Amino acid sequence: MILSIDSLTYAYANGTPALNGVTFQVAAGERVAVVGSNGAGKSTLARHLVGIERPTSGTVEVEGRRTDELSIAELARSVGFVFQNPHDQLHARTVAKAVEFGPRNLGFTAEQRARACEWALRVTGLTHHAQDHPHHLSFGQRKRVALASVLAMDTPLVVLDEPTTGQDHRSLALLGSLLGELAEEGRTVIAVTHDMEFCVQHFERVIVLERGRVRWDGTVEQWLAADATALPADGSRDDAAERSGPPTDLERPQLTRLARELGWSAPVATVDAFLSELRERTPSVPAN
Repeated sequence: MILSIDSLTYAYANGTPALNGVTFQVAAGERVAVVGSNGAGKSTLARHLVGIERPTSGTVEVEGRRTDELSIAELARSVGFVFQNPHDQLHARTVAKAVEFGPRNLGFTAEQRARACEWALRVTGLTHHAQDHPHHLSFGQRKRVALASVLAMDTPLVVLDEPTTGQDHRSLALLGSLLGELAEEGRTVIAVTHDMEFCVQHFERVIVLERGRVRWDGTVEQWLAADATALPADGSRDDAAERSGPPTDLERPQLTRLARELGWSAPVATVDAFLSELRERTPSVPAN
C-alpha cells in the first residue's frame, strides 16, 4: 500500500472536529476520488497527506513512513499536491520557472530537470506558454501550470484538490488523458472533487466522506448501481440505511439519472455506455 490511514482524527484549534476515525488504504497505481458535501473534511484529509495538517490522533503513512515524523520537504519526495487555488503555489515569473521549482528543490540534475519540465509542459498543453508569466494566463491555464509543477517532481503519489474547477472541455479531455497515462506508469492519483461526471469517467474507486467520517468506500460501478431509493428523500439517516449500501444523496451523472428515469437497471455514466445500452434496447438505432 502506498497510503495507509488508520483512525485519523483531526480537530481545529477551537476544538471543532474535522475528521473522526478515518481509515482506508490505497494501493500503488490506484485512481481514487474522494467526494462529499461541503464541510465533509475532504480538503482537510488531503492536506494531511502532504503534512500541511498533522493528526490529532491516529496515523497517516505514505510509502510505509508516518507523515507526522517527516517534514513537508521530506514528504514532497513522495507526494505531489495540487492546490484548489493555483495562486497558493505559483510564485515564479515564468511558467517554465514555476514548473522547474519543485525538481530543483528535490535535487534533480540539470538534465533531469529539463527532461521532467519538458514532459510536464507537454502533457498539460503548456509548451507554448513556457516563457509567459503565470498571472497573465487564465484561471484554468494557471491550474494546469500548478499541475505541471507537481508532475515534474515525479512523485509516486499525486493529490489533486478540485482539479476540474475552471477547466474547459479541451482541458478536461487533456486531464483525463493524463490520468490514464499516470495510471499506466503505476503512479497513484487521489482527487478531491465535486465533479461526479469526471469522477465516474476517470477514477476506479470512490470514497465518500460525511461529517468527517468515511461514509462509503467502493468501486465506481458499485456507486453507479446503488439503489436510488436506499435513503429517505429528505436525506435523513438511520442505522439500516447506513448498512444497506452506498449513500445516494450525492448527485449522480446526468446520463445515470436519465437512464434511471427511463427505467434502465444497468449503471450508465458515459455517452458511449448510454448509446450501447440504447442500441441493445432499440436495434434500429444506428451504430454511428
